[in-house]
Amino acid sequence: MPKRRSLRRNIWLLSLEFLLIGPGHALVASSTWCWLQRWGIAPTLTRRKEKRRKILQAISFFHFCYGGCFTTRFGFPSLVTELSKELKEFWIGALSLNKLTENATGSSPQLQDDQILLNGIIFYTVVLTIPEANNLPFWRIDGVIQTILLHVGPVEFLYYWFHRALHHHYLYSRYHSHHHSSIVTEPITSVTHPFTEHIVYFTLFAVPLLTTVLNTTASLVSVFGYVTYIDFMNNLGHCNFELIPNWLFSLFPPLKYLMYTPSFHSLHHTQFRNNYSLFMPIYDCIYGTLDKTSDQVYQNVLKRPEDSPHVVHLTHVTTPESIYHLRLGFASLASRPQKSKWYFWLLWPITFWSMLLALIHGRTFAVERNAFKKLKLQTWAIPRFSKQFFKLQREAINGLIEEAILEAEGKGTKGEELNKSGEVYIQKYLQLKVKVVDGSSLAVAVILNSIPKSTTQVLLGGNLSKVTYAIALALCQKGIEIWLVGDGFSDEEQLKAPRGTIFIPFAQLPPKELRTDCSYYYTPAMITPVSLENLDSCENGLPRGVMSAWRVAGIVHALEGWNVHECGESMFDVERVWQASLRHGFRL
Repeated sequence: MPKRRSLRRNIWLLSLEFLLIGPGHALVASSTWCWLQRWGIAPTLTRRKEKRRKILQAISFFHFCYGGCFTTRFGFPSLVTELSKELKEFWIGALSLNKLTENATGSSPQLQDDQILLNGIIFYTVVLTIPEANNLPFWRIDGVIQTILLHVGPVEFLYYWFHRALHHHYLYSRYHSHHHSSIVTEPITSVTHPFTEHIVYFTLFAVPLLTTVLNTTASLVSVFGYVTYIDFMNNLGHCNFELIPNWLFSLFPPLKYLMYTPSFHSLHHTQFRNNYSLFMPIYDCIYGTLDKTSDQVYQNVLKRPEDSPHVVHLTHVTTPESIYHLRLGFASLASRPQKSKWYFWLLWPITFWSMLLALIHGRTFAVERNAFKKLKLQTWAIPRFSKQFFKLQREAINGLIEEAILEAEGKGTKGEELNKSGEVYIQKYLQLKVKVVDGSSLAVAVILNSIPKSTTQVLLGGNLSKVTYAIALALCQKGIEIWLVGDGFSDEEQLKAPRGTIFIPFAQLPPKELRTDCSYYYTPAMITPVSLENLDSCENGLPRGVMSAWRVAGIVHALEGWNVHECGESMFDVERVWQASLRHGFRL
């Protein structure tokens, strides 16, 4: 079991600097905040390492020249120091990268958010250097019309031919293949490009903005409306989910030439030689590159029934701040192990409203979808926090869990993983086809195989459960004694441990790391096989590519076709589930 490593602070703090340093520049602050929604954007990559080094050095120098001096002027010296350390760590990590891509989206965790910094720098530079970009009126109809015409004409036309050029084998192999590393797209794919492409796209999209700014017809509505339009349509085309209703095109048929659909652009990512348009398919129609099956694919996707998962992992958020670590929150944070950040206090209004929404919203929701071998996997979250799992909320939470199980039953799900025992639901619904698996047996197996071979002493700490009893029984049979800790393990007990103690948690949340002279293991978890798709988020405090034993157990049960429940006080065969997990490619 690997030891926990210290984590870098998240680079998106650098963009928050632009929110704090220029309260007098409303355009810059609003633009940066708008672009902050683009979590998980692609790294600034070029093919040549030396060129990339120069680019990073230039951006770093620019950041300190402008951001540093303004931050100091507005009285944030401590923030300057913190951000400078953050920037230094980020550049060191960026310059030491040896691979261009890490996952299916071509996005490396250390570089996911540098595009946000680039956006902030560009908008900030425009406001500082172009006087006409300041004090824009709220609305000007002539500026809005000019923005629309400039996009429909020059932007769409130039993008179309630039995109076709990128698919020439010379440019494709050196640049655009980075974007097409995602055949099955997701919203993050829309902004996964090499650095050179980003510069070209910025130049294209700047045509309507700079034109209206320089001829003094720009307004807040035209600027923010256009930026929002670009961002929305870009993510829409890569979301891999068809949500444009057919009645919209029936009501206004020419719209099909002015707005693409997710299925339209998905054909480009699968066929590669068709559907080059930015957002308006009319240019593919004019130049003969429209995929003839576009309309049929669109209709078929709308008629196709919703995919039913084979396995559902039922979980819940831990703390109010943990919403930012969900894949639905910030992809940058989701790609790193969950850890409290000091800057979360800046987001307390969002945190507060999310808590109210969680109380009002009475249904589970899907937070992640994966695929492994023949199985379709989903993770559903209960909108309740760890501290709400007490007597006052127990009845409401049990109702949510029951609804989730019945919903999974209705969709034909084979197995449902529960973080807590679910025997009451099995007794209530005797004809339940879905199998409820709490994963206790695999958690026991992982812990037993994590204990060093030379161990002779073990101390069980924390609240007792069936996992604790199973571990104690297995250790007694081996005649060995280590500290195994669960929920309820106090700080005082931890401080009494002798030097060199290994803390192996058997609960889902690890203890506080109070000792520097001791070793701390992760909660029971296994490294996933490479073939497990779309695992781009971290599960609680675990690294990427690592999955909790409770979650793995449900997958193994479905793969093996075990037609049994594992919940309540019952427990599956520990050795059997351990060998099965290894056979399917999971490992410590």
